[in-house]
Amino acid sequence: METNPTYYGLPARVQLEELGENHLGIRKVIKSRIIRKDAEKIVQMARQIKSVNPAVEITLLCSRNICSKSLTLLREEQIEIGYID
Repeated sequence: METNPTYYGLPARVQLEELGENHLGIRKVIKSRIIRKDAEKIVQMARQIKSVNPAVEITLLCSRNICSKSLTLLREEQIEIGYID
């Protein structure tokens, strides 16, 4: 599984991790809370990845500081959430 963000047409600063076969994680560790605007950007990244490889599953790897609206949006887009402590 390719973890180079430029392969998917994403900025080089995006951190991708292979979590298994056809399973990628987008690592987003920030000190502040992940708000809906951040979640919308994550959804766009996931759509870009799926445009290159439709079979891939996406998981957001983040801290527990995430708002409920972001959680709802990510679930609607079938993006799993994995917490990093």
